[in-house]
Amino acid sequence: MAKNSTPDFVLRPFEGLPGETDWVAMREVVPAATATARTTAEHGARDVLITTVLPEGWAALHRQDGVILLALQTLAGSGDASRDLAETLLEVLDTEPGTSIETVGIPGEGPRLQDVLDLSVPFEVTVHDDYAYWLDPATDVTPDVKEALEDSASAIIPTVKLDSVESAYWCRMSREFLRWAWPHDEETMIDAIARLHAKRDSGLGTGKFIGAFRSSGILVPVWEFPRGTEASELEEPATVFATKFEAALAVTEPLDANERRARAGIVARQVTLR
Repeated sequence: MAKNSTPDFVLRPFEGLPGETDWVAMREVVPAATATARTTAEHGARDVLITTVLPEGWAALHRQDGVILLALQTLAGSGDASRDLAETLLEVLDTEPGTSIETVGIPGEGPRLQDVLDLSVPFEVTVHDDYAYWLDPATDVTPDVKEALEDSASAIIPTVKLDSVESAYWCRMSREFLRWAWPHDEETMIDAIARLHAKRDSGLGTGKFIGAFRSSGILVPVWEFPRGTEASELEEPATVFATKFEAALAVTEPLDANERRARAGIVARQVTLR
């Protein structure tokens, strides 16, 4: 493959990485978060802080204290986000502290994140309510920098990662929502949701199932809650839903007429991101 030719499209670019569904959530629905990663010994066994965004839309940053940050919410360069991010990571690893990577062109043939990262390192997500993690902790924060950070933080949608289940994120917008990324086959997931929806059992606690979107080959169902619902109120209902949803996933019989109608409605409202 020639440099700057487009790699083949990869439906699930983060498949095979620890925490695939959290990679997708951080890329699409979480405004400010970081997660842990490390490169393989071949690439220096360097700790990397995966993040949602960086200042000025940078793709990566080699912070003054030596910390490497790699942003997920950047413009797609090709049909394989894993390949794009791996090239950015390898480029920033080879820079001096204090260097940012603004943009990276369409990569040619080369490794993907699955080749560059140590897959034994857990992908542990921390959600933030500001962007102070952009800075070296030893940096003196001037009034101008403080003001800039406060301005950036004011645009962050309040978001909380649930503790009781994997990859479920509460957020507060005009109302409260839960967006929950699952790693199962998309068609099987839609069938399972349809089975529950046909029985009017697709809700999560007081939340109403309102649809799903697809990103990086992962389906993300969404629930809407009564105004004022807090994230802590969803922990137990989420575990209850997970149990009944896994049971619905295990059903292999064809959908009946009511379930097929429910499925059609879900598919009609589905949105694909990226």
